[in-house]
Order: sequence, then C-alpha cells, then structure tokens
Amino acid sequence: MSLMTQAIVADKYGLRLTIDQLAEALQLGKSTVYNQVSAKTFPIPTYVEGGKRFAAFQDVAAYLDGCRANAA
Repeated sequence: MSLMTQAIVADKYGLRLTIDQLAEALQLGKSTVYNQVSAKTFPIPTYVEGGKRFAAFQDVAAYLDGCRANAA
C-alpha cells in the first residue's frame, strides 16, 4: 500500500471516512454504498461507532491502490 495514497486520503477526509465521504472518494452514489454494505459486498471494511458507519483511511487507500494495480 502506498504511503502517498494514505497521506492523500487522510489529508482530504481524516482518519476515518463516513458513508458520504466513501461515496465521494469512490465516485459512487451514497445509496450504492449503503446497498453494498448492507449486502456485505462492499469491498472496504466498515464499522459502526455511535450509530454511524465508518471506514478507516488505510483500508480506503489500500482499495484504491489495488484498483490501480489491477487496471494496469
């Protein structure tokens, strides 16, 4: 996983991303993210804290790096 990707994601969104931020970062609709999380098909691990769902910035960065590696 690229430290540069981690730094960019953390700088833009913080240490954990909300569903809205995940949708923006992955260029998906918010409802698409909710549907995939609900169906357990979302490619990034999420967790609930205080009634809100989050994803760690490291997991998002790793997913984005994986997408880039698979596209080449």
